[in-house]
Amino acid sequence: MQKNRIKRIIHRSHYRGFKEADLILGGFAKAHACELTKDELGQFETLMDEKDHDIYDWISGAQNVPTRHNTAFFAKLKNYKPKI
Repeated sequence: MQKNRIKRIIHRSHYRGFKEADLILGGFAKAHACELTKDELGQFETLMDEKDHDIYDWISGAQNVPTRHNTAFFAKLKNYKPKI
C-alpha cells in the first residue's frame, strides 16, 4: 500500500503544470519519498493541494510560509536543491 502511495506522490509531483514546481517537487519526491514518514507523506500530499505559484513563492522566500505548512517537512523540501 505504501509503495503505491509513494508512486502516486512522485507522479503527481512531476506533473504540476508549472515547470519550476515540477522540478522542485518532482525532484524532491523522486529523491526522498521513500525516506519520508507516513506523516510527512501526508504533509506532502496536503501541500500539493496548494497552487503551484504559492508553493514556489514559499520555497523561494517571496512569501511567508503559512503556519499550516511551516513544518520540519517543509524545511526539508525548502532545502532541496534540484539538479538542473
